[in-house]
Amino acid sequence: MQIVNTIAELRLILAGHRKPAFVPTMGNLHEGHLDLVRLAKQHGDVSVASIFVNRLQFLPHEDFATYPRTWQEDCAKLRAAGCDVLFTPSEQELYPEPQTFKVHPSPELADILEGHFRPGFFVGVSTVVMKLFSCVFGSVPGGVAVFGKKDYQQLMIIRSMVRQFAMPIEIIAAETHRADDGLALSSRNGYLSQTERAEAVQLSLALKQLAREASAAGALLETQLPELEAKAMTRLAARGWLPDYLTVRRHADLQPPKPGDALVALGAAKLGDTRLIDNLEIS
Repeated sequence: MQIVNTIAELRLILAGHRKPAFVPTMGNLHEGHLDLVRLAKQHGDVSVASIFVNRLQFLPHEDFATYPRTWQEDCAKLRAAGCDVLFTPSEQELYPEPQTFKVHPSPELADILEGHFRPGFFVGVSTVVMKLFSCVFGSVPGGVAVFGKKDYQQLMIIRSMVRQFAMPIEIIAAETHRADDGLALSSRNGYLSQTERAEAVQLSLALKQLAREASAAGALLETQLPELEAKAMTRLAARGWLPDYLTVRRHADLQPPKPGDALVALGAAKLGDTRLIDNLEIS
């Protein structure tokens, strides 16, 4: 695995390839990230991962300074997964001057759910992804980028950004990697105490129950859904969680659904000091 720290080095290495397959990360890697790398290797002629903790997507009260940096472990995991190139720019390299030009995704998609509770989050995400795409694909005809479905709203926003800017990049979605008990793998799971870790699976279970109830509502979905969502929030809160939302939305655009729509259940809740998110597509 080649490790490069500058944009110039990265572009020089990739210039001889026609289809890089890219996985952007913030490090502190787990098996879910490695699934993305393995999937990337199936779709390109060189696999590229990046590690960059993006200050732009952290709110002032969030954990930028304390976000785990596990460089040595991350490198070993990426090598074992067969990653070809690791791009690890410094803040000075990626943001050599204040990043005053930013990507503002559509409010209809970006200011709801996660965007409502973390204002500006998707501006930071979209901006850094756009810049990383420029670094990786700037010297090649195009390629693919792999994102996990666990960050469902983020995946939809990145897809929309690529489509609207006519970028020659195919976005591939990877299924959420879960622990044996069903908990979605996340870098922030490491913040959980042993007791909290045992409880954490209740978020995915709550979404499964909400999904079942929404499916059973059938033609009455629009009228029954607010009550179903409120009950789901109450059940989780009774276990000591602080839920931000448990909701069912239209798969296509995350807007409130109508009967017959393909659906997805999404949730975010705080357990102790750790905020977890999850989702479940409803067939």
